[in-house]
Order: sequence, then C-alpha cells, then structure tokens
Amino acid sequence: MQAEASPVADDPIPQQRLSRRMLRNETLLVLALSLGASGVSALISFIGSVTKPGGLKDQAATMNASAAPGRPWLDLAWQLFGITTALVPVVLVAHFLLREGAGLRTLGFDRTRPWPDLGRGAAIAAVIGSTGIAFYLAARGLGFNLTVVPEALPDVWWKYPVLILSAIQNAVLEEVIVVGYLLRRLGQLGWTPMAALVGSSVLRGSYHLYQGIGGFIGNMVMGVVFVCLYRRWGRVGPLVVAHSLLDIGAFVGYALLAGKVGWLPTA
Repeated sequence: MQAEASPVADDPIPQQRLSRRMLRNETLLVLALSLGASGVSALISFIGSVTKPGGLKDQAATMNASAAPGRPWLDLAWQLFGITTALVPVVLVAHFLLREGAGLRTLGFDRTRPWPDLGRGAAIAAVIGSTGIAFYLAARGLGFNLTVVPEALPDVWWKYPVLILSAIQNAVLEEVIVVGYLLRRLGQLGWTPMAALVGSSVLRGSYHLYQGIGGFIGNMVMGVVFVCLYRRWGRVGPLVVAHSLLDIGAFVGYALLAGKVGWLPTA
C-alpha cells in the first residue's frame, strides 16, 4: 500500500520564501514585545510633552520610580518583577537563535572573553559618559530636552541594588536585541549594512524620545557607534558592559548627587 504524500512535500510555497517570511514576522513580533513598543510609547509621550504648555526643560521624565509608595516590600516585589519580565524578549531571542542552530554565543553574549569585554566596555563608557552628560546639559539648556530624573526610589536598603539590576537589565535587553539580534535578522532579510545601521540606530533613538529631541539624537549617535564597534569586534559583550556602566553611573550618580551639586538639574 502506497503511503500518502506528506503535506509538507505538497506545500507550493518555496522553503526559501517561507523562511524569509517567518524571519520577518519573527523580528516584528520580537520588537512589538520589546523595544519597538517602547518606541511607540516614547513617541506618544513626546507628543504629549511638546503639546503641553511650557517648555520641555520645565517638564520631567522620571525613570525607576516607586511602584508602591509607602510600602517598601511590595515596592521591591514590583521592581524585581519589572526587571525580570523585561528580559523575557531576550530569552525569546535566545530560543529563536537556538532553533536555527546558533544561540546567544553567536552574538558574542557569553563568558568566553570576560576580561577583553570588561576592558573594552569600560573604555567605551568613559568616552561616551563624559560626552553624554555634556550633550544632555546642552540640549536641556537649549530647550530640546526634558529634565531627566534617573531615579525616584525611596531611601530603603534595596534602593541601590535595584538601580544596579535595572541598569544591567536595560543593557542586556537593548544590546542583545537592537544590535546583535536585529543586525543578524536584517542581514538575513537582505538589508544592506548601511540600511541596517540606520534602522538599528533610529530604533535606539526612538525609545528614548520620551526624554526629548536631545535624548533621541544622542542615543541615535550612540547607536551608530555601537553598531560599528559590534561589527569590528563581533561581540555584544563589551556593549552590554559599557551600557551597564553608563546606566549605573546615571542612576546611582543621580541618587548620590541630586540636590547636592548645582550643575545637575532636578525636577
């Protein structure tokens, strides 16, 4: 008795075209669940800010705010929940890469080269951190940026550990998805290297638009630098280190200096 033909064998859709479509849809879904959605949210927030009476610098963009004021243990639970769930898209990306026989190691996100990653990341953070502060202060002074409040947590024992974890979470999420994963997928979809660089950099700027035009431009330029370094080194590890150090400096530095130095704007 002759076996029935496999439904897959009779599929009229060429496998190459099917794979391309699947990769495109997969990329759109990953972005819709993570930083693409953040970009849309930031755009809506920016429209609200520019249409509100008063200048941008008189408004505040607050990060790492309390989720349960006056209830520190509940607040801590919410903070840890937010940090953990924000990393789910990274786990999803790891799953998709493993499915194609790769993994996060193919993006250079592993522990095979810890010291070079740490050294390069620290050097990047030192350069970008100093110029970034100057650019933010200038953009705010010119009225292109809101006053950024990096943290507004209560003075409790878990404040600084949560700020550090939040910084690391931001770094892992952004560098794995916006640099490593997105550049890989855009290349597989036929984008030119320049088009992929622009797409990645504009996306990075878009989800910082809630801070104002300065936040958009500054982070877009940072995106160009990070893409170029990733292509040179083939690793997101140094970028994760650099981004972590930058955000730790911003979050913890603001917590320690706000109201104590005259050059640091506060809400």
